[in-house]
Amino acid sequence: MNRVVITGMGIYSCIGKNKEEVVSSLYNGVSGIGIDPVRKEYGYNSALTGILERPDLKGCLDRKKRNYLSEQGMYAYVATTEALQQAGIDEDFLEKNEVGILYGNDSSTEPVIHAVDVIREKRNTALVGSGSIFQSMNSTVTMNLSVIFKLRGINFTISGACASGSHAIGMGFLLIQSGLQEAIVCGGAQEVNMYSVGSFDGLSAFSSREDNPGAASRPFDKNRDGLVPSGGGATVILESYESAKRRGATILAEVIGYGFSSNGDHISVPNIDGPKRSLEMALRNASLLPSDIRYINAHATSTPLGDLNEAHAIVQVFGEKSPYVTSTKSMTGHEMWMAGASEIVYSTLMMEKGFIAPNLNFEEPDEASSLLNIPTKTIETEFDTYLSNSFGFGGTNSSLIIKKFTP
Repeated sequence: MNRVVITGMGIYSCIGKNKEEVVSSLYNGVSGIGIDPVRKEYGYNSALTGILERPDLKGCLDRKKRNYLSEQGMYAYVATTEALQQAGIDEDFLEKNEVGILYGNDSSTEPVIHAVDVIREKRNTALVGSGSIFQSMNSTVTMNLSVIFKLRGINFTISGACASGSHAIGMGFLLIQSGLQEAIVCGGAQEVNMYSVGSFDGLSAFSSREDNPGAASRPFDKNRDGLVPSGGGATVILESYESAKRRGATILAEVIGYGFSSNGDHISVPNIDGPKRSLEMALRNASLLPSDIRYINAHATSTPLGDLNEAHAIVQVFGEKSPYVTSTKSMTGHEMWMAGASEIVYSTLMMEKGFIAPNLNFEEPDEASSLLNIPTKTIETEFDTYLSNSFGFGGTNSSLIIKKFTP
């Protein structure tokens, strides 16, 4: 089995447009959540969202390539550019080697709605535009980035609800471990326009704390009242150890465990058994004991039942008050299809810098979160192994274990 390492990371999120900005936000507990007033004009119950602007790519890509990119594709492009640069992978390497791409994405709503609006109004499908199809398919990110970066290896999209980004990294890990690929661009992307989350708002899934956006996302807090939608793009470059060593690449961390499961239960209400089995599989796959894990970046989205059941699952596997548990969603909101990848970037940056970011807005525990070791302030601590959870609609669960690299 090949060892699988991380040689590059990139991020574009509401708490930073690059790794340096993100580290500062994580360390200082800065929220990226705000209000989108346009949502109220369209009848939304909640205007809360992660706030980030679309990048200007005019100096980076030609008009045709920009026209083919969806919103989340733009975020993914910026994140992937940063990750490839850190990995030391240039155009020449990409042309001479079979580098793949696996990216998490489970919707591309805005271009679909715009196309339908044009057809209904103009009664002429030709006016939809040549870029519409490439923006509207679920595989929009992988199809575009594979062309832009001339990727010639594995190429498809992982569609697994809010575990999409995590499963993309997990599947990349398995492919490299088995020897089928040597390097894969992995990640997740999520659009943040209002169209993408209208159905969530209709289900009253969002927090209503519009008077204080920074306090709206409250993972594990007894008084949480719903998630805050967010998004962006996050990329990690996975590579076999032999490939990284051959290139003389700097190794940031090593992927050592991947666990997954399906709840086999309610389509939107999570249970305890599924997440618990995902955690246990990740530990078995990594050949670790629960006591080997120093930090857990929880899925916890700030929903009443989801946080409760995840806390119960963590306690059943790891016991009470150990290890440290936080949800970076307290700062970012729920980045959905992107979250499983962005939280690997966040957690790896924290492991690299020697701190654990605070779980914001955790003021009063409930019956389950009171059993967890949840810091509300930044913890200065060295840790060498962490686990990241991602769960999604349909009962899909993913758990990844990452450690500091030792030759």
